[in-house]
Amino acid sequence: MEDMPTDPPIVVHPPQDETHPYRRVEISHVAVGRAFNIADVIEFARRAGLDENFDATDPDLVKWRGGGPEDWSTA
Repeated sequence: MEDMPTDPPIVVHPPQDETHPYRRVEISHVAVGRAFNIADVIEFARRAGLDENFDATDPDLVKWRGGGPEDWSTA
């Protein structure tokens, strides 16, 4: 039987609307908060026990939905 593809442990959802320029973050399918920038994503990962040198651009660790780490608004 073939292995089913799985999401990386961290999922960063698309930016909300212009009045709420944040992205929801999940770690292991648990909502951990709202990130307003990449530093927030890194802090959530640190709190979850990932190495402080964690690379938020590594697709094996983070799935960025609705834009990459440079996208923080819907405009």
